[in-house]
Amino acid sequence: MAEDNNQQGSQEKPQLQFSLQRIYVKDISFESPNAPSVFQQPFKPKVGLDLDTTSQSVGEDLYEVVVKVTAQVSNNEDGATAFLVEVEQAGLFRIAGLAGDQLDHTLGAFCPNVLFPYARECIDSLVSRGSFPPLMLAPVNFEAMYAQKKQRTAQASETTQ
Repeated sequence: MAEDNNQQGSQEKPQLQFSLQRIYVKDISFESPNAPSVFQQPFKPKVGLDLDTTSQSVGEDLYEVVVKVTAQVSNNEDGATAFLVEVEQAGLFRIAGLAGDQLDHTLGAFCPNVLFPYARECIDSLVSRGSFPPLMLAPVNFEAMYAQKKQRTAQASETTQ
C-alpha cells in the first residue's frame, strides 16, 4: 500500500527536464554604408546597442528562444554610420516539468544567458571581417532585463484597468 502511494506521488509531479537541443544563427546582417571613406579618417566610435529576446513554443516541451542584438556604430568625428551589425542567435530548448512563472523566467532569463556568448562572438567576428576594431560586448544581465520587462508589463496592466 505504501509503495502504491509513493508511485502515485511521483507520477503526479512531472520530472524536471532541461536540455539544449541546438544553437543556430537565425538572421545575420552586416552593413558598412560609408566604406571606404570611413577608413580614411580618425575612428572615434560611438556605439548604440539594442537588445531583445523572444521565445515561442515549437512543439511539445520544445521552445525556440531568440536573442536579437543590433549594434550601430558611428564615427564621432562626423557622425556617419561606420557599420551596422545585427544578429539573431537562436536556440532550441527542451523544457519539461516547468509551468507558469517558472517557465516564463527560464525562457526570458536563463536561456538568453546561454545564447548571448554565441551572439557576442558572432558580432565580433563580423565586425573584424568588416576591417573594424573588435567590438567585444560586455556581458548582459538578463535577470535584470527580465525583471524590468515584468515590471513594465505589470504597470501597463494597472494603467489599463
